[in-house]
Amino acid sequence: MSREATENRWYTKLHWQVALGLVVGVTLGASLGEAAVPRYEWVGEVFLRLLKMVVVPLVFASITVGVIRLGSPKEVGRLGGVTLLYYLITSCLAIGTGLLVVNVFSPGVGLERSLLHSAGNIQPGSLTAHDLLMKWIPDNPLRTFTLFGTDEAGAGYAMLGIIFFGIVFGLATSATGGKHAARLEGVLDAVFEVMMTMTRVIIRMAPLGVASLVGATAARTGIEVVVPMLGYMATVLAGLSLHFFVTLPTLLYLLGGWNPWTFMRHMSSALATAFSSASSNATLPTTMECAEKEAGLDPRVTSFVLPMGATVNMDGTALYESVAAIFIANLYGIHLGVSGQLTVFVLALVTSIGAAGIPHSSMVMLTIIFRAVGLPLEGIGLIFAVDRVLDMCRTTTNVWSDAVGAAVVNRFHGWLQLRKKTI
Repeated sequence: MSREATENRWYTKLHWQVALGLVVGVTLGASLGEAAVPRYEWVGEVFLRLLKMVVVPLVFASITVGVIRLGSPKEVGRLGGVTLLYYLITSCLAIGTGLLVVNVFSPGVGLERSLLHSAGNIQPGSLTAHDLLMKWIPDNPLRTFTLFGTDEAGAGYAMLGIIFFGIVFGLATSATGGKHAARLEGVLDAVFEVMMTMTRVIIRMAPLGVASLVGATAARTGIEVVVPMLGYMATVLAGLSLHFFVTLPTLLYLLGGWNPWTFMRHMSSALATAFSSASSNATLPTTMECAEKEAGLDPRVTSFVLPMGATVNMDGTALYESVAAIFIANLYGIHLGVSGQLTVFVLALVTSIGAAGIPHSSMVMLTIIFRAVGLPLEGIGLIFAVDRVLDMCRTTTNVWSDAVGAAVVNRFHGWLQLRKKTI
């Protein structure tokens, strides 16, 4: 058999290897139990750390080069405007879907309150327009670069500052022009290419990393805590499924011009990584690799749209927060009328934008919604008990929405370029 024929075999394809890793992980966790987790979980931790290692230089280089190549601030503004409009529309559709399914299925009604656990160390959060603005603008860019991935306060929002600084730096470089702009573009483009090469090597570890992470989750999420919460979990999953398999593919087909299943196959490795890691930021290098190399999207678009999407576009999180709020209200017998659910809608939209792209970040954001509509924070303890599985699913939805957004904006950018040539 020739080398080319061997390379075309199904088992050599990364997405099938990752799928096999998912199956192995579930089997591993269910059969060996929680006691064996430390023996293999380190493999997944190494995989995640390697991915996070390339995120900061990759994002900064890609978004800066993308802005420089887009050229004028007007071009960046157009692309940014379309991107933000897409994020706003899909987030609103996601929240609307969440409120629809939670009102239809009414999870929490009749569920025993004795299941409630303490909210533990989850501290009440707060989010104002001023706070969100300050998270975007770094007072010290170098510190923001080193803050990402640490356990220090504010680390989850470091990517916001990195993206903002990259956009401003790119605009300033483009405005400077001349030999300085050319040199900087060359250096940053070289950095980006080197980081993408590193990313491709790291992604080859994905099947092992996915098996390890999913195995640990399966072992720790015992059936005893899941069974009483099946109604709530089914409602969240129903909402996410509608958004994932109906809303986003429809937008992709109508606005992006793609066959949804073809595009999903191109993004399969990124979706599997998102599911196993439960982190949009950690998945970003894989998402960019798939979008550019597999789907063939314009790097100028992906380098601008995807880093921003991994930070502010959280459809799955927004949907989840709306369902969680109504679920806890049902559980405590608190009636949330039209005004209460409208408050949930608005706050789910705002807090999903402010949520960090790391596991369980929405738990803190939920406290904002709970306090606004008068729900007891103790209810978060029950939600937290089954959050890991749902976190994996909503992160996958977040990444899928980012990818669809990149395809939609890519088509818009192509239309703009064609229009320029014909004028």
